[in-house]
Amino acid sequence: MKLMDIAFTHTNWSIASDFERIRQHNPLGRVPTLLLDEGEMLIDSSAILDYLDELAGPRRALLPACGAERRQALRLIALALGAAEKGRDVVYERRFRPPEHRHEPWVERCQTQLHGALAELSAQCERRGGRYLVGESLSQADVTVACAFTFLVQALHMEDAAAARYPGLARAVNRCEAMPAFVTTYVPLSV
Repeated sequence: MKLMDIAFTHTNWSIASDFERIRQHNPLGRVPTLLLDEGEMLIDSSAILDYLDELAGPRRALLPACGAERRQALRLIALALGAAEKGRDVVYERRFRPPEHRHEPWVERCQTQLHGALAELSAQCERRGGRYLVGESLSQADVTVACAFTFLVQALHMEDAAAARYPGLARAVNRCEAMPAFVTTYVPLSV
């Protein structure tokens, strides 16, 4: 919303400590949730982002409207979200499941999947040679990839290895995270 210059009020609620408060607006008890001025509630990032692109209009939308660029953006977004989901699964398995019930083959599979996605994203960043991931301007692919990578680095404690293992991706994410909209939105992960 900051990137699109759309005014909003952000409430930094946590699903851990504000679960019941969140459920008043989202029966799933998940974030993000966007409550519109008219009282309509949008849940899930994809629905919120679709609404924001519609609100911003085709010239300012972060997701290309059609064609090969849209398909490429959606592919990269799917890879980033898939990697983040697998990382979340690893965190849940290690943090919330009792040690005697942990299933290491499952953890290894999730790690294989998330690292496969990150390798592909890093290769795409290298192919783009320092340009944005899709087209000639920042897109939802750049935003999603940056957010997912930052989450994974922090949640899985990959700070030391991430840049060396995924240099193209790390450079692309650093470029995004240096933007004022990212700097002023950042909230440290508490896992």
